Amino acid sequence: MISFKELGLVNTKEMFAKAVDGGYAIPGYNFNNMEQLQAIIQACAETKSPVILQVSAGARKYANQTMLRYMAQGAVQYAKELGAEIPIALHLDHGDSFELCKSCIEYGFSSVMIDGSHLPYEENVVLTKQVVDYAHQYDVVVEGELGVLAGVEDDVSAEAHTYTRPEEVEDFVKKTGVDSLAISIGTSHGAYKFKPGQKPEIRLDILSEIEKRIPGFPIVLHGSSSVPQDLIKMINEYGGKMEEAIGIPEDQLRKAAKSAVCKINIDSDGRLAMTAAIRKELAEHPEEFDPRKYLGPARELLRALYERKNIEVLGSADKA
Repeated sequence: MISFKELGLVNTKEMFAKAVDGGYAIPGYNFNNMEQLQAIIQACAETKSPVILQVSAGARKYANQTMLRYMAQGAVQYAKELGAEIPIALHLDHGDSFELCKSCIEYGFSSVMIDGSHLPYEENVVLTKQVVDYAHQYDVVVEGELGVLAGVEDDVSAEAHTYTRPEEVEDFVKKTGVDSLAISIGTSHGAYKFKPGQKPEIRLDILSEIEKRIPGFPIVLHGSSSVPQDLIKMINEYGGKMEEAIGIPEDQLRKAAKSAVCKINIDSDGRLAMTAAIRKELAEHPEEFDPRKYLGPARELLRALYERKNIEVLGSADKA
């Protein structure tokens, strides 16, 4: 077993307390490879933003659990090399079992999510409390979830929303001891969140009611990619087929970030940026076979996207 503290990581307690008081949200950026991680650290170092590095169960299998440990440690040192003393947490996104959460804690994660939202309420409570009781022994924080998000992301999928019921949140937090709570208010996983002609809208009224019931408690929004249409256009221009991809308007996310929402998860936007840049480079330079020549521009576009998110959407710039 290795402690996250040995890797130079922090948990999210102080991050979230400051975010709730300051009216901004910490970025939860998912990564699967080196280029994505470099872009995240570059963007957050440049904007002086705290950051939560997020790894799904699928990403952990892809990158290897041992490699991830050293990548996270390297990320901390890389930020320092860039001249930025920024708080960095390593978080398991959508953990689906006690065993997976336990394994991540043993490999140096400073934060884990146990997603029991697909279970009956009481079973969700029992599973979440089991993870909390174990994690808190090692100062690792736990994110739980109430409500179900529609859409597909890695191994997580659901056909329809089940909005979080405000009347359950106080009981859930009290019984489980979770440190933060992911809620469902209309965001969804993946790039195809809404259909053409629909008006994308998240339920800020539900968020407001939840905030009244558990004032000051850290709230998390999953599935919060905005699916920038310029990236969709670039992907399609260079051979892609993503004509009906629509996401969450950034102005709504900014409103949420000014309230109790202190962590906003963004994954699909990063995938779109990298895919757009890679397609463009390979289309314009079909003779190229050096991965650095197309992964480099992809990393640069991703960095620019995340810098803008920190400054204009999340409000996390200069909060490190």
